[in-house]
Amino acid sequence: MGAHLARRYVGDSSGEPDPLRMPSFPPDYGFSGRKEREMVATQQEMNDAQLVLQQRDYCAHYLIQLLKCKRDSFPNFLACKHEQHDWEYCEHLDYVKRMKEFERERRLLQRKQRREQREADLARSQAPGEVAL
Repeated sequence: MGAHLARRYVGDSSGEPDPLRMPSFPPDYGFSGRKEREMVATQQEMNDAQLVLQQRDYCAHYLIQLLKCKRDSFPNFLACKHEQHDWEYCEHLDYVKRMKEFERERRLLQRKQRREQREADLARSQAPGEVAL
């Protein structure tokens, strides 16, 4: 999934969104009922579990359950396979959602550039005083 890096440095990077300044389009643009993602774990729960900043994402509630399971069944580290799987699956889905959001942003930027180019070509092709058909 590093194709965006190759396109950014090899090709024209004007159609590529900046990952540090995303998103630039409204989140409900093109969607009728898109809901904003919400954190399940509260700030207090994450503080109590002593999660570092990198672990405080949309899957923190699964990580808290995993850490609690590991603490409760300490010598038997294999007892928490289900919690481990749940957390890893949530992290995978979060990654996929972020990649889809990046691709949506990239396609909307390209669409915006095509529309601007089409309008510029149309304005250039029309002579003063003529009306386009």
